[in-house]
Amino acid sequence: MSKRHDAIFDDVLKDLSAPAASDKAGARFLKRSNALAESGEREEKVLRWVDPASCVMWARHNRAYDLLNEDNCRDLIDSLKAQGRQEFPAIVRKLPAGQGAEYEVICGARRHFAVSWLRANNYAQFRYLVEVRDLTDEEAFRLADIENRDRADLSDYERARDYLQALDIYYGGKQKTMAARLEVSEAWLSRYLHLARLPQPILDAWPRLTEIKELHARSVRPLLQDAEEKVLAEARAIAAEQARARAGQGAPVPVPRVLARLKQAAHGAAPAAEKQVQGPLTVERRGKKIRLEFPDTLSEADLRAALDGFLAEHFRQ
Repeated sequence: MSKRHDAIFDDVLKDLSAPAASDKAGARFLKRSNALAESGEREEKVLRWVDPASCVMWARHNRAYDLLNEDNCRDLIDSLKAQGRQEFPAIVRKLPAGQGAEYEVICGARRHFAVSWLRANNYAQFRYLVEVRDLTDEEAFRLADIENRDRADLSDYERARDYLQALDIYYGGKQKTMAARLEVSEAWLSRYLHLARLPQPILDAWPRLTEIKELHARSVRPLLQDAEEKVLAEARAIAAEQARARAGQGAPVPVPRVLARLKQAAHGAAPAAEKQVQGPLTVERRGKKIRLEFPDTLSEADLRAALDGFLAEHFRQ
């Protein structure tokens, strides 16, 4: 989290006490007037301690809640246990009556999962700290993106999928407009959109969806352009192996091996190396590449003579 975010949250929580276990309403209304240095205006922040069961994830939340589990939230669970409470509020919107839940979570899915897990595992005193805001969907999207853009625990694919959906929903399919609103370059945004548009067989070929990176999409894209049918066929074969591994039958195919197999499907096996000995030089040819080896004891004069002989032979061919 950036220093700017730290400063904001520190100010929000400065006068906030822990939730009272005997609070009959299950939540505490907390208000704090926050002076804004630049404008001199005042902003009302509404904070509540609530039961996480009273909250649902916003349908456009940029984190896949179903991918959260005890293992990938362990650091946060342990931190909450050590601190005795949640320190940084999640951002929520109030839902209309009759929705089945009271709040909609815009930012704070991991915090919601961690508090819910603790309450279900003998820590019933924990409450979910939320800040209630009035936001449009586009504002909610940008707020969630700003909070999570630098988080290592949000996968590239989750972020990419979120961008692709938002492109049509909020920006009419115009990448330039979306990039300007997010304050990122069009090229940066385009790379994530390419990741989100990868065919499903490619995504299934990865050991876990969270392991596929924007950099991987850049490697796979030209393979699909060169030999789409062959690459997709190999991806389906790898995906079947990954499915068996998830079922406990064998080891998963690691990411480097997935990429190597997809490249081989597109371009064929790498050509075998051909080695020749020319005097003190060993000449290795692999496709259009040539590698020269020579002993480090070779004198400069002998090396120059050997290289002259190689060049004369090479360019005569």
